[in-house]
Amino acid sequence: MKRLHWYMMKSFAGPFVATFFISMFVLIMQFLWLHIDDLVGKGLEWTVIAQLLFYASMTLVPLGIPLAVLLASIMTFGNLGENYELTALKSAGISLYRIMKPLIFFIVTLTVLAFYFSNNVLPYANLKTGTLFYDIRQHKPEVSLKPGVFINDIDNYSILINRKNNETGMMYGLQVYAHTEVQDNNYEVTIADSGVMEIGHGGTYMKVELFNGYTYTDEGLKNPRSRTFPFRTVQFEKQYLLIPMEGNEFQRSDEGMYKNSYKMLNIARLTAKSDSLEKILRVDQKEHVNNLLSYNYLRNGARGRIQDSLLVKEVQGRTLSLDSLYATFDIGERKIVASNAARFARDVQQAGMSGAISMQYREKNIRYYNIEWHRKFSLSFACFIFFFIGAPLGGIIRKGGLGMPVVVSVLLFIVYHVISMMGERSAREVIDPALGMWISSLILLPLGGILTYMSMTDSAVMSAESYVLFLKKARRFLKSLFPLKKKNVHE
Repeated sequence: MKRLHWYMMKSFAGPFVATFFISMFVLIMQFLWLHIDDLVGKGLEWTVIAQLLFYASMTLVPLGIPLAVLLASIMTFGNLGENYELTALKSAGISLYRIMKPLIFFIVTLTVLAFYFSNNVLPYANLKTGTLFYDIRQHKPEVSLKPGVFINDIDNYSILINRKNNETGMMYGLQVYAHTEVQDNNYEVTIADSGVMEIGHGGTYMKVELFNGYTYTDEGLKNPRSRTFPFRTVQFEKQYLLIPMEGNEFQRSDEGMYKNSYKMLNIARLTAKSDSLEKILRVDQKEHVNNLLSYNYLRNGARGRIQDSLLVKEVQGRTLSLDSLYATFDIGERKIVASNAARFARDVQQAGMSGAISMQYREKNIRYYNIEWHRKFSLSFACFIFFFIGAPLGGIIRKGGLGMPVVVSVLLFIVYHVISMMGERSAREVIDPALGMWISSLILLPLGGILTYMSMTDSAVMSAESYVLFLKKARRFLKSLFPLKKKNVHE
């Protein structure tokens, strides 16, 4: 039996490692595809890009592991089924549970390790990725030149182009207005037939190469009191301009500003933060109710606010009918009473709306922390679920390699991911965060149990012959219910 266990571990280990790196590569490419606009044209050093990809890949590990487990389990048991090894083991009296037993222990261990990673490593990776990505977004981008529009993004320079070749990067009809020597005045104007621009090393300057043009310099702007107005014109076939981009150096911000965000906390800190926020919410709700009652309920503007007991004592022996009391007022008093009542009602409405918005914001913030708390468990438990879906499904499909297993795995993972996204969005607004984050597991876990049962009973759910036989039986059953009348030949 130990040989069987080692054989199963060896059969699973190879596909798992390979599919894990394939999954990580696909997820990283998706990350680059989503954020390529924020990275291109920044003049960033390769070390910054490498750090971003490294930390981003760490944040994608909790998604890559379940996908790798699903792929590897389908491939492993699909190969066993395709080579009739699974059939031979079952015919020898070895149950599917005993075949899966070593892999079950491995998956349980992997689930625990995935949770440890999500709880301890993932917050650090999220902090590094979020901080670095924020710094990259704040980094001054490369000048985006649009034909026919003046660009004033660079200090002391204004640039205009007529048209641009997007394939070669060559720009035509360039006009560069420089007011470096004299503020707010075009001290130097360069007009060129064509030219190219590129960001220098580190993004501290921009190199401009111009072809066939003129440079006009107004020297008189340097000394407005001078009675002479010298003017200089230079013709060139090729000219280089180095435009400094001060403040464009890539700067790293303080990570301490983001360390209390819900994605940067572990289980213990998420629990503590959520509890503290709930206590603050309850205190704010109580204060809000007390303020509404004390400042906006049964107000008496002449003598200040009074309590209900004092009000009852004051009106004792008098009429309590507001309509009859209002009828005793003259027109001027009625206008004053109506105006004050309307103003008090508007104050109460505004205070209520303001308090409701504040409470909703606090409740939504608490939901984010609870969602992240459950995410650490649900993503780790997905490894366990996907194994009990992939292993029996591979035995039913009986196809190995990267063909059918990849198609089935991708479809199942998309279903899981879509349900998870829908549940998370619902948890942010409507349903309980626990239900929203576990709804995908609750839906797919019974599927794993059904597939395991079908695999143990050698169900032919993936066999085309079984469906053909089922259709034939259904056809005979329908004929027995609705027999066709034979026509009489002599009629």
